[in-house]
Amino acid sequence: MQYVGIQSQIVRNNWNSMMLLLMFPCIILGMLWVFCCIFGVQSTYDMYGNEQFYLDTSIINEMWLGWAPWAVIIVAIWLAIAYTFNAQMIQHATGAKPLERKENPRVYNLVENLCMSCGMPMPKVNIIEDPQLNAFASGINQKSYTVTLTRGIIEYLDDAELEGVIAHELTHIRNRDTRVLIVSIVFVGILSTVLTVLTRGVLRVFLWSGGSSRRSNGKGGGGVAIIVVIIAAIVCAAIAYFLTLLTRFAISRKREFMADAGGAELTRNPLALASALRKISAYPGLGHIQREDIAQLYIIHPKKTTQSFFDKLQSLFSTHPSTAERIRILEQF
Repeated sequence: MQYVGIQSQIVRNNWNSMMLLLMFPCIILGMLWVFCCIFGVQSTYDMYGNEQFYLDTSIINEMWLGWAPWAVIIVAIWLAIAYTFNAQMIQHATGAKPLERKENPRVYNLVENLCMSCGMPMPKVNIIEDPQLNAFASGINQKSYTVTLTRGIIEYLDDAELEGVIAHELTHIRNRDTRVLIVSIVFVGILSTVLTVLTRGVLRVFLWSGGSSRRSNGKGGGGVAIIVVIIAAIVCAAIAYFLTLLTRFAISRKREFMADAGGAELTRNPLALASALRKISAYPGLGHIQREDIAQLYIIHPKKTTQSFFDKLQSLFSTHPSTAERIRILEQF
């Protein structure tokens, strides 16, 4: 197998990043409109005195137009901050710290030699003080590109295996895979927070509607309002879950195969990377990594020791291919 198509991968990743960024304001505004529907529920009485409910789009649109500019401004500022400080956010979430050359010349020499061989500037090197075996690359530009290794992977792998892992992560940087991943992390993080805010707003309306129903004249208006609120909350939750799946589909599983192939070509030693993956797969767990968006950065997903039904269901949409399949392909390289 030969590593080809790096330019196609870069173009595809740049396109995916742009699409996620363009989708973002549309999704936020759509969720805001759904939330406004709660306040657009109106009632009227027919000729027989029966109360009927309907959505008044003029009220919904007027409220949405009043809130939308503020929502866009706030989210834009938030997105800019997250995009600018993504390196610090990931470093804080993973507990990573900068690794100085004097602390570990072995790692620095491996990274430096690989960068020189492929003609790329050297990224930053971070370390996570954890005995488990894992590694990841991150960053959106040359200023923030970083290769992060755990203490366990540095100490447990031999030079050839560690070189293969580092080459794999450098290929992610060369292919702009890290840019797509960071954009998706920012994307999902903001969406989750917005959903939380909207859900709390729905809950307040629900409680207010419940109070109104107890004071109503028995015509059932409060009960219908509660049903509308519940439906709106379900719709918001469904939209958020669907969008999370979309971000995972935007991150192709092929990126790991491409990075494996690129790492094998860079080191001319595919068997060393295959051996490294086999060792990492036995001890990939990092118990403090609770966020799925962060976990998808790692060379092998830091799976939980026990998985619930929903964890297994989520694996259907995993951003990582089978480790056994990756090893099999590398051994045939």
